[in-house]
Order: sequence, then structure tokens, then C-alpha cells
Amino acid sequence: MSTLTVKELAAPTGFDLKIASGETLDLKSQGTVTMPAGSVLQVVQAELCTETGSTSNSYADIGLSATMTCASSSNKILVNVQVGGIRHYGGNTGVNLKLQKDSSDWKVLGIRLSNLDDSSPSANSIGGTGGSFLDAVGDTSAHTYKVQMARRQSVGTVRVCDDNSCSTITLMEVQV
Repeated sequence: MSTLTVKELAAPTGFDLKIASGETLDLKSQGTVTMPAGSVLQVVQAELCTETGSTSNSYADIGLSATMTCASSSNKILVNVQVGGIRHYGGNTGVNLKLQKDSSDWKVLGIRLSNLDDSSPSANSIGGTGGSFLDAVGDTSAHTYKVQMARRQSVGTVRVCDDNSCSTITLMEVQV
């Protein structure tokens, strides 16, 4: 095997550098690759498809979390959260949902979701909620994002992933 050492490769104007059909350019085993700004460098996704309920007015984890460590302190993490199957049973209550970063409150996903005027509905399906948030983490430490839920009023039961519908959290490291 021969080794060709060059400082820079450039194609003539109007042409692209190409790898021959059937050949592989291995960029993982040697050196580093600099990607253009906006490139997605890694993706982590977690899924929750288990019905989770609460009869508490205190926030608690629903079991949906994901962790990511950026390769560079200048990169950002795009956090996409979708919580589905939101429902409440028995009484005039609503569901509060929030997103935490490293065990600290970070973003609100929904407050007072479905607080009804009827004082004793048997059940109310709310549907889902979510959001996309860009986090300039500023370091190369591991960061954990998780969803928490609480009941709005002191009556009834609130649920997410009702009937085992799925909720997701997706983290993407974005090159800056």
C-alpha cells in the first residue's frame, strides 16, 4: 500500500473530488474532519411508549431523558421533544410539563394543558405537545435533558403516553 501526503486537495473549477466506485474514504480511523457550520455531528434519541400517570401536584420524571456530550465547546445541541398521549381522568385538572437540563428547570412544554370548566369530567384526551430548543452548551461535558410532569389541580389523574402511545426526545449536536 502506498501513502500519498498532501497539504490540500482541490478540484478544478466546475468539478468535484470523487471517490472511485466501490472504494471507501475512511475518515474515522486517522486524523480529524472539519465539517461545515450547520452539520449534524451526532444524534441521540430516547423513546417512551409506556403509559405514565401521576396524582401529584409535584413535578416528577416521566422516564423520558437523553444525554449528549459535544465534541467541541463551540457546538450546540438541538433538543427536540414530543410528548404524546396526554390525558386526564376524574376531576377538573390539567397537566403541567417541563423540560429539565442537568436537573435544573430549563423550558416549559405546557402549563394548564386542558383545565376544563366541567368540575367532574370522566376523562379528557389532550393530544400532545413539544418543542425544539437550541442549547449553546459552551463545554464538552455530558448534559442530560429530561421531561417532568405534574397535575395542575388537587384532583384526578394525569397521564402521558396514554394507551402506550410514544413520546420522544432527540438530541443533535450541531457544528458551529
